[in-house]
Amino acid sequence: MTEAPRTELLAIAVEAARRAGELLRTGRPDDLGVAATKSSPIDVVTEMDIAAEKLITEFIGGHRPEDGFLGEEGASVEGTSGVRWVIDPLDGTVNYLYGLPAWSVSIAAEQDGRVVVGAVEVPMRAETFHAVEGEGAFRNGERVRCRTAPPFSQALVATGFGYLTQRRDNQAAVARQLLPRVRDIRRAGSAAIDLCDVACGRLDAYYERGLHPWDYSAGGLIAQEGRALVGGRPGDGASEELTVAGVPGVFEPLQTLLDDLGAWHD
Repeated sequence: MTEAPRTELLAIAVEAARRAGELLRTGRPDDLGVAATKSSPIDVVTEMDIAAEKLITEFIGGHRPEDGFLGEEGASVEGTSGVRWVIDPLDGTVNYLYGLPAWSVSIAAEQDGRVVVGAVEVPMRAETFHAVEGEGAFRNGERVRCRTAPPFSQALVATGFGYLTQRRDNQAAVARQLLPRVRDIRRAGSAAIDLCDVACGRLDAYYERGLHPWDYSAGGLIAQEGRALVGGRPGDGASEELTVAGVPGVFEPLQTLLDDLGAWHD
């Protein structure tokens, strides 16, 4: 099977993310409401999530009709080309619902199961992040890279919380034990943004349990191409069990500590 040109995949990902971001930014109705719930009554999906995913899949499908899809709001197509698009049309739905600015559009392209292209559009910050495997990470066309590692006690770490009650209880317990050991903890509400912020030096590390491929595929590649380390439990890759990203020198002790604290289970 012929490998798709990465320049083509990147151009499609960036443009699809830009169009979806513009739809979400300008099309948000004043009376925006919840269209459905996912894992729990506080894990919501709005009409705009659905509209953005439809825009993305139709745009990509128009250019590459043989590709597959995996999308948060239900897009699931096998495809025959060896390329699969992993889409979060609105990462940070609750922020968007409440009018908070930390939301994004995340699109990754996998080639034969490996993420090779990622784009994250952050409309309210007027930022577009992108990466191609082996070619570095970029914000608005300018190369970015992660920070130099501070002492662990001075690390600024971001995290997120799930929507299942038992999971949230354990996540709070982990954060309570981690907080005294680092500079501070941030919780912005968009995994894709947090991963990009590790890539460009705004955070020293980020971790979360319960992410899905559409949450971390694009942002994870961008973080890696920004010279951060990305994984899960020690020896494992990022997964629903645990996703950790951080600058070298902070990533390793954080990953070990999170494993010891049981951040990987509910």
